[in-house]
Amino acid sequence: MLREEVLALLRAQAGKPLSGEAMSRKLGVSRAAVWKAMEGLRQEGYVIASAPRLGYWLEESPDRLSPGELFQPGRRVGQEILCLDTVDSTNNELKRRAVEQVPDGLAVVAGCQTGGRGRRGRSFVSPAGKGLYLSVLLRPACPLGEVPALTAWSAVAVCDAIEEVCGVRPGIKWPNDVILEGRKVCGILTELELEAETAALRYVVVGIGVNISQDAADFGPEVAPVAVSLSQALGQAPRRAEVARALLDSLDRLYAQFPRERQRWLDRYRADCLTVGRSVRVLMGAGEREGTALGVEADFSLRVAWKDGGEEVLSSGEVSVRGLLGYI
Repeated sequence: MLREEVLALLRAQAGKPLSGEAMSRKLGVSRAAVWKAMEGLRQEGYVIASAPRLGYWLEESPDRLSPGELFQPGRRVGQEILCLDTVDSTNNELKRRAVEQVPDGLAVVAGCQTGGRGRRGRSFVSPAGKGLYLSVLLRPACPLGEVPALTAWSAVAVCDAIEEVCGVRPGIKWPNDVILEGRKVCGILTELELEAETAALRYVVVGIGVNISQDAADFGPEVAPVAVSLSQALGQAPRRAEVARALLDSLDRLYAQFPRERQRWLDRYRADCLTVGRSVRVLMGAGEREGTALGVEADFSLRVAWKDGGEEVLSSGEVSVRGLLGYI
């Protein structure tokens, strides 16, 4: 859509003027078409200034998610972006589309999820206009055994994106909850699809939900004690598009380095992990045990010393870890 292409050009200028003639040449359309697209953007809330012999530049943007807001040339993750107002789940949408041939790095972003999901079948609260709900489809060229590490790497990538936009770095509750002020600001759900006959990897979907401007009422009484939004933590909410752009950039860097830079990302994960050194309650099937988290292993599993003696290495697929003194 021409309007989104014009927006992408203006945003890429970072406030510097760009002439209507230059835009018409780059886009292969008339100056009248560019002007019409510009007026459409203004009607949507964009403040676009202009001056004779200089051109147009973007001064203010509404809190809007669109391909023109999120596209960045040269990025593999997010080279194609689908923005939806509402969807059951961005992960589900990508999996439905993956039945056909879709590009590696395809991203789906939604303003609302009616069936957002987290680990172990839990629901993820996804109110309209209050959060960022984003999933990307990846086809990593690596052995299947390397793929589970993508979840931990993604948690570090989310910390990078939030730090870039907000100036504060969250931590990670093992294995993949992103934590700010002792509460969950982001959840990550990674799902994969295998070939039925060969068990070869078809694709991985990494789903990320970031709480942007929710308040306690949005979370509800059960979730509010353990969840926080960027608005609650920082006093103001960043634009969802800013967080989404930073997140796509961060995931793109991750994908370029996966799994080659495993040790570097392991070190970064360990530095961000808040669970290590804390007392934890481990839910294992119908039972539970208490212990102390000793450290993160090379495969991103968690080593725990049990309160009643002995140590064990836990994988994220087997257990759920709870802090004894708060959420983490």
